[in-house]
Amino acid sequence: MKAIVYTTYGSPDVLQLKDVEKPTPKDNEVLIKIRAASVNAYDWHFLTADIFLIRLMGVGLLKPKNHRLGADIAGRVEAVGRNVKQFQPGDEVFGDMAGHGNGSFAEYVSAPESAIALKPSNLSFEEAAAVPMAAVTALQGLRDEGQIHPGQRVLINGASGGVGTFAVQLAKYFGAEVTAVCSTRNLDQARTLGADHVIDYTKEDFTQSGLKYELILAANGYHSLSAYKRALTPRGIYIMAGGSMAQIFEAMLLGSWMSKSGGKKMGGVSAKLNQKDLVFLKGLLEAGNIVPVIDKRYPLHEAAEAIRYLGEGHARGKVVIIMEDRE
Repeated sequence: MKAIVYTTYGSPDVLQLKDVEKPTPKDNEVLIKIRAASVNAYDWHFLTADIFLIRLMGVGLLKPKNHRLGADIAGRVEAVGRNVKQFQPGDEVFGDMAGHGNGSFAEYVSAPESAIALKPSNLSFEEAAAVPMAAVTALQGLRDEGQIHPGQRVLINGASGGVGTFAVQLAKYFGAEVTAVCSTRNLDQARTLGADHVIDYTKEDFTQSGLKYELILAANGYHSLSAYKRALTPRGIYIMAGGSMAQIFEAMLLGSWMSKSGGKKMGGVSAKLNQKDLVFLKGLLEAGNIVPVIDKRYPLHEAAEAIRYLGEGHARGKVVIIMEDRE
């Protein structure tokens, strides 16, 4: 089968399309013929090791131990291991291979039964592939870490990216009054997704406006922790769900300390995919409560360009990789 591989950290130029062995599912796995995958900042970080801690996570200090990228998947089950109970050949599924060897930038993947769910019936494979990591991150950031509830004033910084577009919709679903922060060209998109208020960050700094929010989820866009704290109500919560290396390190090093100095909580979310959340999102998608936003689509042999485009930081929603022989 064809797959994207890399043997050294670096820019997307180090990626290669190669013939590799087609996987055989283990007893608790399903073999999936991939129809589409999507690109996440997760892939950029593992490719470039721009966050040095990546190298210390057991993935390789000087070069990657795992030569495969890609977490989000959507496709059709081709075969199942003998212990698989929930799926059978022919089922259309979607899921997340993060923590399971990655490998979605390929024609086939073997996935644990627990890493996938039945694809939303109203979505194409391309739309379904855009969901798992970004939507689960937004969901867990708002619901679990942010403790969102109806009537709250919630601000989404970086509302036009993969996580941000889902966060705006999920915050509205949970009954919040949502303010979306994005660039000029994305204001209308944010309104369409349900934002009650929009702020153009090129013209206004929300941390200086004097307005206070019960919950801020930062999916992108840099502000210091002290600036975010200034924009919170006395018992408000800030959740970092993505951003620059500086943002990530600041949240890791100072978030806990700053949370202790007052009632405000400064934290982050690292999505932990579970099948229960995938099924929950499937229900919201089928009911039309949330929709995936896709910016660009690339064929598998142009995966390097897809990751390069995402790395530039201006994607509107998700970037999807499709198989050339897709149905």
